[in-house]
Amino acid sequence: MSDALKILLVDDHPLFREGLRSLIAGQSAYTVLGEAGTAGEALELARTQAPDIVVLDIGLPDADGIEVIRRLRALPAPPRILVVSMHTRLDLVAESLRLGALGYVLKDSAAVSLLHGLDAVSRGDRYLDGAIVPQVLLKLDEYATHRSRPADPAYDTLTRREQQILRLLAEGRGVAAIAADLYISRKTVENHRSNIFGKLGFSNMAELVHYAVKMGLIEVGDDTA
Repeated sequence: MSDALKILLVDDHPLFREGLRSLIAGQSAYTVLGEAGTAGEALELARTQAPDIVVLDIGLPDADGIEVIRRLRALPAPPRILVVSMHTRLDLVAESLRLGALGYVLKDSAAVSLLHGLDAVSRGDRYLDGAIVPQVLLKLDEYATHRSRPADPAYDTLTRREQQILRLLAEGRGVAAIAADLYISRKTVENHRSNIFGKLGFSNMAELVHYAVKMGLIEVGDDTA
């Protein structure tokens, strides 16, 4: 398709790139314009071929992948970046997103996670692999005690129930579990979730989790004391 988004694959393992290429080949919305095994190759192809999206492994042999994100975003026509990595360290996830990557997917996740990530990034949305969220939440407690919740007038537009459900959603609780815990119907939880997304301008759960981190709302282990 002439309007298919152009993707550059960057990973130092040829077999992994081959797997990515095969997966993407079945998606008419995308086309792979090239592959790179090093940061140098990736930056050169990004400059000359102007991909729409770079699928990037941050564990490259010749440069820090985090620095590659910075340099890609500094190009005259910066591509959108989806990180695909084996690393689950919170500092790497956070730094990747801070420097301009829109998504972060684990290499050992199901192929559908990569496709969901591509779809989100292609729209300019953030995407966080669901497998990362529990690990991220376990780390948040270390940071929440060291900072105060910043002021946000939008947060104060939420009702007390919406604030409660926002925190539970950010902690990874599903709609059914929240409904059971609060003795309300699933439909009521879904309505509250819709109101939260509308009032705070979220388009996906990754944005909700990111907001909860920023606001210091996450409290891991409350019910285990």
